[in-house]
Amino acid sequence: MSVYNILSLVGGLAMFLFGMNYMGVSLEKLGGGRFESVLEKMTNSRIKGVLLGAGVTAVIQSSSAVTVMAVGFVNSSIMSLRQVIGIIMGANIGTTITSWILSLTSIDSSNIFVSMLKPSSFTPVLALIGIIMFMTGKKDKKKDVGSILLGFAILMFGMEAMSDAVEPLKNVPEFTSILTMFSNPILGVLAGAVLTAVIQSSSASVGILQALAVTGSITVSSAFPIILGQNIGTCITAIISSIGTSKNAKRTAVVHLAFNTIGVILAMIIFYGINAVFGLPFVKESVNATYIAIIHTVFNLFSTIVLFPFGKQLEKLACIIIPDKENDEDKTLIDERFLMTPSYAIDKVKEQANDMGALAVSNVNLCLDLIKKYSRSNDAKIAENEAQLDKLEDELETYLVKISSMDLSIDDSIKLSKLNHAITNFERIGDYGVNILKIKRRMHESRVHFTNDANHELEVMSRAVQDILKRSIDAFVNDDIDAAQEIEPLEQVINNLKEILRAKHAKRIQQGECSVENGMLFFDIVNSFERIADHCSNLAVCIIELSNGSYQTHSYLKSVKSRNNKSFMELFEENLIKYQV
Repeated sequence: MSVYNILSLVGGLAMFLFGMNYMGVSLEKLGGGRFESVLEKMTNSRIKGVLLGAGVTAVIQSSSAVTVMAVGFVNSSIMSLRQVIGIIMGANIGTTITSWILSLTSIDSSNIFVSMLKPSSFTPVLALIGIIMFMTGKKDKKKDVGSILLGFAILMFGMEAMSDAVEPLKNVPEFTSILTMFSNPILGVLAGAVLTAVIQSSSASVGILQALAVTGSITVSSAFPIILGQNIGTCITAIISSIGTSKNAKRTAVVHLAFNTIGVILAMIIFYGINAVFGLPFVKESVNATYIAIIHTVFNLFSTIVLFPFGKQLEKLACIIIPDKENDEDKTLIDERFLMTPSYAIDKVKEQANDMGALAVSNVNLCLDLIKKYSRSNDAKIAENEAQLDKLEDELETYLVKISSMDLSIDDSIKLSKLNHAITNFERIGDYGVNILKIKRRMHESRVHFTNDANHELEVMSRAVQDILKRSIDAFVNDDIDAAQEIEPLEQVINNLKEILRAKHAKRIQQGECSVENGMLFFDIVNSFERIADHCSNLAVCIIELSNGSYQTHSYLKSVKSRNNKSFMELFEENLIKYQV
């Protein structure tokens, strides 16, 4: 084997691994988080989990990505350990599709239609189509399809390059003797496990084995234990991913390892037991890429069929290996493993932001209730909610910074901007609610009260604030532009109420009906009302403007408040009548 062959082998391996990774990433981007959403929502039974795990893995060409995602689901308490067991089993079946695609390289026929199935016949065309779509595509989806075709072409070119580079080794006795060593079951399993653990992809390691099979030196007795070992080695990705996670997330990685290890042990006992008793005639036969795909598929189907009824036992075994502790860590809000698919990660942030908005509404409503009557229980609940709002803001903003460093589509970038604005506004809304709480707490402790007229005015304005808050949160949750356009007229009415209430209370102070100290407290509450409405307006403008591909707050507000805007004026007049004092 010449230096040129060695360089071709290394270059082919690099192209092969890059193509596999590039194609997988592009498939994930094209899916836009839909694969993960399907897994999350449709795993109420183990059989569904197996089918979905197999399907998603077959599409994205990576069992490692699916199992890592399963660890993330459990770590964030999105799914239970019991639910992901089926996904793990299915992922092992789905990953076999790659070996069947790679087995096309072994096609050898004089029939023109059959030979067209050989990758060397059609990958150049795919590469050309892919690069044209990638370079000319203006939309993300077209570029992603082009990237998938390019990744597949690079993968196949790498496979061909590896096969061509190692073909001369069939005449090298030393190489044959090395492969013969792996006929030893223990050495074969260890070799397969180590190779897969290093490159962290069972599909890639099976592909490398298929490339080596072109030498004709790999027999069934050598290939069988190596393939079994590859299924153990692929567990390293989930194990590494589970470091620093919750106990159930660690148990997910343990289930993956236990499932594959038990399957390997059972397969070895049956295969070598039958061979010892009956002497299987094909053990010494050479294998090609297709035979390797068959062995890989049969083993994973065997493991799933045999161990499928023992899902609960696998769960119990994982609980024994990773026992409960007194001080178990809290669940992670959003798992960082979701960053593998930015669009899905953004969707999970959106879910948390929806909860944050609901929490802000709840807190403001509790604060408004205090205006009528102070309550210590409500006081404590508001403080608890505010602490949760602060925690959500801190964690979500940190997570969004990490997402922003990823390669995002235009749609995902817009969603990211909306979330950034929304989270900030939700937290500030909560702060102004707490400001109202502090004022009422001080009034309660000092036994200070407003007049009946002042209380009535605050009641009217508080209803308007509750209305705008509910509308803006609903518009955000549903991403409803029409609903968001109804916010600004109501915000303008609340601004007017602020001026009216301040003028009325100033008159009461002048007439001696209220003290100056009371007046300051009243003004602070009214100002807090108005600031809450301002942040609702900010949220609505963000929804509208970013949906139109820009964010020009001042120009939007100037145009929408124009007297020529009939819709705005009608809604303004309607709310003005509804909330008059």
